[in-house]
Amino acid sequence: MHSSLWSALSCALVLAVAACRPAPPPPAAVAQSETAAAQAAPTPQWRVSDWPLPATGAAAQPDLIAAPDGGWLLSWIEPGARGGHALKFARAGRDGAWGPIRTIAQGRDWFVNWADTPHIALAADGALWAHWLRKSAPATYAYDVVLSRSGDGGTTWSEPAKVNDDGTATEHGFVSLWPDGADGIGVAWLDGRRTGGGEGHEGGAHAGHRGAMTLRAARFDARSQRSLDSELDPMTCDCCQTDAAPTARGPLLVYRDRDAQEIRDIAATRREPGGWTAPRHVHADRWTMPACPVNGPSAAARGDDAIVAWYTAAGGESKVQAARSGDAGTTFGAPVVLDRGEPVQGRVEAALGADAAWVLWLREDRQDGQTLWLARLAPDLSRELQRVQVARLQGRGRGTGFPQLAAGDGAVYIAWTELADGAARLRGARLQPEATVSSSGESNIEAGETTGSSSGTRAP
Repeated sequence: MHSSLWSALSCALVLAVAACRPAPPPPAAVAQSETAAAQAAPTPQWRVSDWPLPATGAAAQPDLIAAPDGGWLLSWIEPGARGGHALKFARAGRDGAWGPIRTIAQGRDWFVNWADTPHIALAADGALWAHWLRKSAPATYAYDVVLSRSGDGGTTWSEPAKVNDDGTATEHGFVSLWPDGADGIGVAWLDGRRTGGGEGHEGGAHAGHRGAMTLRAARFDARSQRSLDSELDPMTCDCCQTDAAPTARGPLLVYRDRDAQEIRDIAATRREPGGWTAPRHVHADRWTMPACPVNGPSAAARGDDAIVAWYTAAGGESKVQAARSGDAGTTFGAPVVLDRGEPVQGRVEAALGADAAWVLWLREDRQDGQTLWLARLAPDLSRELQRVQVARLQGRGRGTGFPQLAAGDGAVYIAWTELADGAARLRGARLQPEATVSSSGESNIEAGETTGSSSGTRAP
């Protein structure tokens, strides 16, 4: 189910205006009393504006994170100057203004794919880490995960270290990174060492493979030395993204599980002092799917509070759901349904702040093409505060990739891929409370404000 981002697709992106369209997707079905909803204090609405990104030429596969100092980090892949590909990044300040573009790595032997994307991360000591995928053999899906560190803000980078050390010509990817200890980085990835080869990848089912895709994790220190390498799950979905969020009790890792009956629900595990906990399903959707849907979950956390958002088509109905945990992912409450119906594509992203939880996802229908939606909810998911159509994309299918979302103090930023004149390009948007957005001198998307619904819960 993989395909290259550098396809000759053509589409035009038209950014959305107005929050309440004639037929928006249904807001969250959150269990609360009408009295509580009526008594809920009104919250300021958030407004969308254009956020120019530093990558102005052909680029795709963005990764966006919030930095502890209030800034932002964006990485992306673009065509190399002499062929191949280059992984680049830039850092923005608290105001969203970009610094210089720097190159992390470049090469001709990379595996570049619309769904299995590189990531950038910050360790506790301020060091930058980044990963990408490098071919290990001629077979299409034979590639390894490599990892590099920069201790000088991204000016220079270490020699890439191979994350998986099995030496098999199989698939390794769908990586999550998180800060680990004083100077290390945690890494989780899907590992195909038991699948037997990298030739077949039909519908995500890995035709002809002898074994299942597994989930592994390890830690790398400032010298790129590996430790704590272990298998966390012996059978997972083949090509759905993983995600990780640091909690007060250790990193929380979420992924799409798989069993012998082809049930592919979202599972969570957390690393504690004694090791990783036994994986448990976030919710028993019981989605039976004979092939990988290429649609992984997203997690976000603050202290012991955590949320997970994901796509499912259990029962034949496409849905985007989110669930909350108050114990760092040990248990989760019943999921909130944010959107449902045939147009729902998923490709979700989640963020959690002190005052709100955020979930981003894609829809696609015959009338509007692809649209990018953002829901702002109470941190405990008890009610929906606002719904925003961030962008309308004329393209369809995989070309728009996986949008990225990052939340900070008083601002939320989004980056995604569009296809124009046969080339992939990046686009960005910024959301801020109306009171903090200047009425002049700021270019709002399509000269409109997107404020959405603040009336609380409505049935889907």
